[in-house]
Amino acid sequence: MTLRWLMTLGERTRPDTPTYAECPPPGEARAAALVDDCGQLFPILRNWRRQFDSDLTAWAAQVEVDDIEHLPRHVTEDWGPELRLDTMPGGYVVVSDYRDHEQPATSTLQHQAQRPALDAAPGAHP
Repeated sequence: MTLRWLMTLGERTRPDTPTYAECPPPGEARAAALVDDCGQLFPILRNWRRQFDSDLTAWAAQVEVDDIEHLPRHVTEDWGPELRLDTMPGGYVVVSDYRDHEQPATSTLQHQAQRPALDAAPGAHP
């Protein structure tokens, strides 16, 4: 099997929260696409924007599959996308990365800020 990118069209179902978008699994989404490279998601997203709505959200994840018509059960049941792609006015796309990343090493300044302040020595006067 080949490692590819699978993208589903999100559903903005809450008018009170316009940026909220549900993340339907591939078998339940209004649209889904399977591509070899992450960069290939953007032309598809542009086409979905023309076809469905000007402001939309898509969810994408790297999966090990060969055919969108025969997705393994673990892909559809455990759909947990890694990227959120939101279209914006002017043709822009905001990509949010939801993959787990290691926490960056704590900087020296953060260590210093966490040290307790030194009390004045007994008998010392300002």
